[in-house]
Amino acid sequence: MRITDGAPVTDGVDLAAIDLFDPEFHAAGDPHQVWAAMRDRAPLHRQVLPDGRAFWSVTRYEDACRVLADHRSFTSQRGSILTQLGHDDVSSGKMLVSTDPPRHGELRRPMNKRLTARALADWESRIRRAVGHFLAPGLDGGVWDVAQRAYHLPMTVAGALLGVPEPDWEDLVRWTGMAAAPEDPLFRIGSGPATLAIAHHQLFEYFAAQFRARRRGDGPGQDLIGHLMTMDAGTGKLTEEEVVYNCYSLLLGANATTPHTVSGLLLALAERDDQLRKAASDRTLIPSLVEEGLRWTSPASSFLRYAVADTALGGGQVAAGDAVAVWIGSANRDQRVFADPYRFDILREDNRHIAFGHGPHYCLGATLARFTFRILFEEFFRLFRAVELAGPIQHLKSVFVAGLTRLPVLTHRR
Repeated sequence: MRITDGAPVTDGVDLAAIDLFDPEFHAAGDPHQVWAAMRDRAPLHRQVLPDGRAFWSVTRYEDACRVLADHRSFTSQRGSILTQLGHDDVSSGKMLVSTDPPRHGELRRPMNKRLTARALADWESRIRRAVGHFLAPGLDGGVWDVAQRAYHLPMTVAGALLGVPEPDWEDLVRWTGMAAAPEDPLFRIGSGPATLAIAHHQLFEYFAAQFRARRRGDGPGQDLIGHLMTMDAGTGKLTEEEVVYNCYSLLLGANATTPHTVSGLLLALAERDDQLRKAASDRTLIPSLVEEGLRWTSPASSFLRYAVADTALGGGQVAAGDAVAVWIGSANRDQRVFADPYRFDILREDNRHIAFGHGPHYCLGATLARFTFRILFEEFFRLFRAVELAGPIQHLKSVFVAGLTRLPVLTHRR
């Protein structure tokens, strides 16, 4: 989606006519203009689709945090992605993202042991090699497509962590792209629903085969799949189905959003030479650069929850069973929380963004993502002094992920 630079003009926005369920709007329109109007005039907004399905949108930071944190009032067990609207989630109670506490904690705690900063410290050299490979085309002095290469960056880390063979990584990248953005021309096969069905079939079958091969062979290894197969999740070991669902969730979490923070942040720097020069001249600003990049890009664009009971929210009332969409990119531009929110500022203080979510479902891979981004920009500023846009960009067509599918750039070596 477009990222508005400067406070958007909202006077002409007709909230009765907007369609936040349309992936084309998120690729070609300006959701930030609509979200700003919603925050001002309709912080709780209801949209009814032509087929009768309906959902509420929350756009203010406070309301977003409340919906994501309060699992007793807003459940994730009926689906956590807007495209699932009105369809039961078959992974409910089995996959981490579609499970509420206390079961959520029983699944999360043993998984988290493999993804803490301490556990990941030994992965730094591997991540630097992956980052070096990602940046290599920029050393030639020609135009290269950051967005296309970024799609493969997280797989080089996630693939090794999961323990899946490197020859399979290309397929896994494509299938997770299809799952995250089934309507985008880059991934679509036939219709969007058909693309999503194919992606799910391929990914579930792939991880089921991994599970069975390990069970037949030498047993689970020391990788994440082996850990899922052997960990104690409160009531004993996970079933094959639970392992498969959570492998899918971990891979989608890594591959769906990470590339778009990378490409979106490099685009922001290409368009703002003053910010680039600040980061290039003072490497201690890299952690702040990463946090502002996460707020600015907000690649996980929306999350879905369902009201458990009639609940007051955003100055209105949500009925039991109603779907509620939380727009992360809007919450991260709320002027009630962020000073001058439409300004990209790597010196921003008190950056309480919710790009990784909020509450029980705060992103399990946040530590790994931050670690990867820090290393990436350490290496970027070691190798390059500037980046500039070198052609038209293409936005991803998705209601779930905000990002780019094309970003041609020139990178200038030091």
